[in-house]
Amino acid sequence: MIQLRMNDMIQFFRQISGRANSNLFASLPNQSSLQQMAFLREIQREMKEKNSLDVPLKELRVVVFDLETTGFYPEKGDQIISIGAVKMTGSQLKEQETFYTLVKSNLPLSSEISALTNIYEKDLSTAPIAKDALMQFFQFIKSDLLVAHHASHEQAFMKRITSDALRTRFDHRIVDTSFLIRLSNPYMKSAPLEEVCEECGIEVENRHHALSDAIMTAKVWRHYLQLAEEKGFRYLRQVYEHLAKIG
Repeated sequence: MIQLRMNDMIQFFRQISGRANSNLFASLPNQSSLQQMAFLREIQREMKEKNSLDVPLKELRVVVFDLETTGFYPEKGDQIISIGAVKMTGSQLKEQETFYTLVKSNLPLSSEISALTNIYEKDLSTAPIAKDALMQFFQFIKSDLLVAHHASHEQAFMKRITSDALRTRFDHRIVDTSFLIRLSNPYMKSAPLEEVCEECGIEVENRHHALSDAIMTAKVWRHYLQLAEEKGFRYLRQVYEHLAKIG
């Protein structure tokens, strides 16, 4: 009886040890995670070393991007369902260098969101999970300056998804299109993208598709960047200083 109990105890401790080792290894980051962490640290380092304010506007590299989401409030659980982006150097829009992905969501899509974006739950069922979609996006943008229309919306969602999916901070600077628009109209209030496009003579097409909106936003950025250069501005720092003076 004693021998039987001793065998039972030995077996019990072996099982506990096995589960402990299994849990230990499960908690360790795999090689892919380590590579992702190293990549993110590298672009964070590059961003700290960059000084976009003193890069000539003709040479300024930016990525213009747009998000489609399930709602307006990431702090209440709304999620990103698609990301679109296009690269620019100065006023040169590089329509061959674009990015687009759907993002898997565990939230039911409202009929209003589907009608607005033409994205449906079946489309998201096979989409990349947030972590993978986000890493693809970071690999596309690297440490470049970001531009968005109504940038506070994009920034809030990017901060939330980066924290939730990658457990790190979102450190990219996002410049709102209104930054340059204010050079022509200092008192212009926030306006929908389609209204700004019409003001600039830009054709509005495929609205509320993330990549199409990103390209239209890039054309708005180009329009006002060229106006800034015509007004004699050569660097973003000059624009910041001018706008600070006029309030």
